Amino acid sequence: MTTFLGRWQTWAGFGVAAVLLFGVAPAVLSDFRLSLLGKFLCFAIVAVGIGLAWGRGGMLVLGQGVFFGLGGYMMGMHLKIADAQLRGDDVPDFMQIAGVRELPGYWAPFASPAFTLLAIVLVPTGIAAALGFGVFKRRVKGAYFAILSQALAAALAILLVGQTGLGGSNGLNRFRTFFGFTLNDPANRRMLYFIAAGVLLVVVAVVRQLMQSRYGELLVAVRDGEERVRFLGYDPANIKVVAYTAAALFASIAGALFAPIVGFIAPSQVGILPSIAFLIGVAIGGRTTLLGPVLGAIGVAWAQTLFSERFPSEWTYAQGLLFIVVVGFFPAGLAGLGVLFKRRRFGRAKPPPAPQPETQTDPDTEKVGAST
Repeated sequence: MTTFLGRWQTWAGFGVAAVLLFGVAPAVLSDFRLSLLGKFLCFAIVAVGIGLAWGRGGMLVLGQGVFFGLGGYMMGMHLKIADAQLRGDDVPDFMQIAGVRELPGYWAPFASPAFTLLAIVLVPTGIAAALGFGVFKRRVKGAYFAILSQALAAALAILLVGQTGLGGSNGLNRFRTFFGFTLNDPANRRMLYFIAAGVLLVVVAVVRQLMQSRYGELLVAVRDGEERVRFLGYDPANIKVVAYTAAALFASIAGALFAPIVGFIAPSQVGILPSIAFLIGVAIGGRTTLLGPVLGAIGVAWAQTLFSERFPSEWTYAQGLLFIVVVGFFPAGLAGLGVLFKRRRFGRAKPPPAPQPETQTDPDTEKVGAST
C-alpha cells in the first residue's frame, strides 16, 4: 500500500509539473519571458546533476561550468557552420572578419548534426569518467576535490579566451538557425522552450530512479561512511564516478540547449563564477532532495535577473550572504524547512512518555512462593 501511494504521488507530481511547464507557462508568459524561463530550466538541469553528485554523493563539484561550456560550445560550432552554409560561405562570419578563409580541422566534424549530438553526450562524459577515475581511485575527496574541479573550470575559461578560432572572449553568438529552424520565429523559440522543459522532466525522472535504486543507497552510504562501504566489498571510486559522470552529462546537455535559447555561449559561462552560481542554487533549494535543486536554481536565477538590474553591485554580496546563511544554519536548504517544522510541531504535540517505575523483586520471596 505504501509503495502504491508513493508511486501515485510521484506520477501526480510529474503531472502537475508537466501542466505548469507545458500549459500554464506558455499561456501566461510572453515570448520574452518564456525564453527567459527556458534559460532558467537549463540551469535547473545542471542543478539536478549537482544534487545527485553533491547532495547524495558528497562530492562538492565546483567545476560544472566546464561541462556546461563544452556542450554549449559544441552546439554553437554546429550552429555557426549551419548559418555559414545557408549564406554560401565556407567559414562563420567572425572568422571572415579575422581573415580566415578555411574552416579549421577541429571544426569540420561539427558540420554533421549527428556528430554534434554524439559529441555533446560522449565528450563530457568521457572527460568526467577519466578525471573521476584518476581522482577517486587516489582517494582524493573533500576540499581537495573541490579545489581541483574549480581549477579545471578556471583553466578552461582562460584557454577559451585565448582561442580566436572559438571567438575569443566574445565566444560564439548571433545564431540564426537551429537544425533548420529559424530562431527569429517565435514558434521555433517556443519549441526550444518545450524541448528544455521536456529534458528537465526526463532528467528528474532518471535521477529519481537512481536515488530509489540500490545504487542510490550505495551512493548515500559512500557519502556517510566511505571506509565502511569499502570494507563491505564495494569500490567507492566506481560509485562516485557514475554520479560525477551523470552530472557532467546533464550539464553538457543543458549547455547545448542554453546556446540556441540565449543566442550565445562565451567563456563567461564556463569559468568559476557560473560554477559557483550553479552550486548556490542547489544549496539554497536543498541539495539532498529531488526537487530542491530545481526550485533553487530557478529561484536564484530569477532573483538574479530581477535584482541585478536594479542593484548590480549589491546583488553579488547578497547572493554570497544568502549562500553562507543557508549552508551555515540550514544545511538541508529551504526544502528542509518544512521537514524541520513538522518535526518540531509533532515533537511538541507528543511529549516523550514518562519512564515506568521498575518493579523490584526479592529473590527470597520468589523462593518462598516457589516452595509453597
